[in-house]
Amino acid sequence: MIRIFIGFDERETVAWHVLTHSILERSSEPVCFVPLALSNLGKLMWREKNPLQSTDFSFSRFLTPFLSAYEGWSLFMDCDMLVLDDISKLWALRDDRFAVMCIKHDHQPAEKVKFLGAPQTPYAKKNWSSVMLFNNARCRALTPEYVNTASGLELHQFKWLENDSLIGDLPEKWNHLVGYSSPNTNASNVHFTLGGPYFNEYADCEFSKEWNEAKATMMRVDQRRT
Repeated sequence: MIRIFIGFDERETVAWHVLTHSILERSSEPVCFVPLALSNLGKLMWREKNPLQSTDFSFSRFLTPFLSAYEGWSLFMDCDMLVLDDISKLWALRDDRFAVMCIKHDHQPAEKVKFLGAPQTPYAKKNWSSVMLFNNARCRALTPEYVNTASGLELHQFKWLENDSLIGDLPEKWNHLVGYSSPNTNASNVHFTLGGPYFNEYADCEFSKEWNEAKATMMRVDQRRT
């Protein structure tokens, strides 16, 4: 069973559902989806919303190991993504030498604002935490107390690990940054990090056609013929 935690933000609810559908369509193994919705997390998330955070799951993603009882492996993904390959191929890259694995982008956005007017905050290791394979037993530092009190940089720059040698590297095609990564028709996972095609101002972005096709198949319902 591939255990997948996906950030949920009610302002882009459709993105969460299209992403899960895109995974289901292509996965050759059973998957289990867990939405990281603040309304479900209750007393596990009590920190005040930071004006610099662009989504509701900016920090709750780091509860993934705790919610997994610090056992086995779990995958975290942002919701503004579209999977175009078999997710079991990403799952197969788990490596017990590491505590966490991610795509190590050198992402330095020039713009100051992204979707819905959210601030575009530059920092080292930006977007590393948007796709993470957690080796849960080695992430016990990520307690609810720590996740609610650590700074954003401490969390997103993996300061909760002893050192960066515990961060494994994943292929860039599993976190293709639309508008930033070089065009790649073979991308396995597309990330609409600036804003997805469900927002009017990004309706014609790269991979918008594929996203809209996925939305259409997600909405499928067969009717009785008369």
